[in-house]
Amino acid sequence: MVVTDTRHFARTTPLAEVAVLTTGYSFRSQDWQPHGVPVVRIGNVTPGRLDLSDSTFVTSDVAGSLPKFQLKAGDIVIGMTGDVGAVAWVYPSDPSAMLNQRVGKLSPKSASSVDARYLYYAISLPETRHYWQGIANGSVQRNLASSHILRTEIPLPSLTEQQRIANILGSLDDKIELNRRMNKTLEEMARAIFKAWFVDFLPVRAKMDGAKSFPGMDAETFALFPDSFQDSELGEIPSGWNVSTLGQVARNYRKQVQPTEALSESAYIGLEHMPRKSIALSDWGTLAGVVSQKFEFVAGDLLFGKLRPYFHKVGISAIGGACSTDILVIRPAAEEWLSYVLLMISSDELIAHASMAATGTRMPRADWKTIEAYDVPLPPDELAAAYERIAKPMIALICRNVSESRSLAETRDLLVPRLLRGAC
Repeated sequence: MVVTDTRHFARTTPLAEVAVLTTGYSFRSQDWQPHGVPVVRIGNVTPGRLDLSDSTFVTSDVAGSLPKFQLKAGDIVIGMTGDVGAVAWVYPSDPSAMLNQRVGKLSPKSASSVDARYLYYAISLPETRHYWQGIANGSVQRNLASSHILRTEIPLPSLTEQQRIANILGSLDDKIELNRRMNKTLEEMARAIFKAWFVDFLPVRAKMDGAKSFPGMDAETFALFPDSFQDSELGEIPSGWNVSTLGQVARNYRKQVQPTEALSESAYIGLEHMPRKSIALSDWGTLAGVVSQKFEFVAGDLLFGKLRPYFHKVGISAIGGACSTDILVIRPAAEEWLSYVLLMISSDELIAHASMAATGTRMPRADWKTIEAYDVPLPPDELAAAYERIAKPMIALICRNVSESRSLAETRDLLVPRLLRGAC
């Protein structure tokens, strides 16, 4: 029985004929650990790839006792509850993980008849997800049954043709994944330097120990650091530095925009588009269908999700547009402070501060007054400018990678239905 719109395909087959679906394990509450092997839950399944930035964990012993539910590179993961039908590909760079209940793992029955990556693209067709969302049941939370997934028909050309299609589309997704990993590394580098300079004050400590240089730092920059500390309300800080508030070097930009006054294709960023614990804002929608007032932002503005700030949604915009009013638009007071402000407002310490001060029980919100009043050790302008010279190229490359990945994704989304329809 054909259960989705396959009128464009000459040959289709039910998934049950070519694939095996394994649903996840129902872990016990005592299984959960603060560290260990990550468990893929519904919220970790995003279109295209797994997002394990907010994971729960089990011990390696528990994971090892449940080999059936272990994920490996090349597996296909399907969200079966809530936003049903999200499909993710497991990359070789993804950590070993376990499958939780209401998440499905789809695998080919035989590699000689079905290419795994082709299978991923075949069930990623828009009409497939539309069909799944239409038949999911449940009044409070939508649920997709295993039988519904396995009855879904997909186009099935020859194995050679499957591999050709998978190679074309996979090359685009592999580049997107490479950009994502590169952005993660760039952020880690910028954050490591920030922590060394402005949190741990390592160049100052090196000078106090008699060092004449600091790894990775030129002599001119090293000379900007003092060779002693002074007491302050924040504890010891480098001599000559001031304790001030973040508001001294950052501003909240609040220009309002009505969607009816802007182009419907203009970029729109809501909290749902912002990743957790990543300054690379790689997703956005459009203002089409948005009705309420929003805030304007431009490329290079810093966005801070103030609703449930513990979700840690903070980043730099690669494009201009409008954002939810539950997002603060932040700009540095001067250009040389941009990287300092970005790394400070996305630090675990500031997120914890904003979360503690958030108001509201069910939907706690932080506000700009709390953030701008956050005490920080403020270095001289020359030192902030020196950090900007190092971090700015990294952050600019992050934004370029985001824009490139967006273009690649748009190309891929155009090609998926065309290639699959042309093959059958």
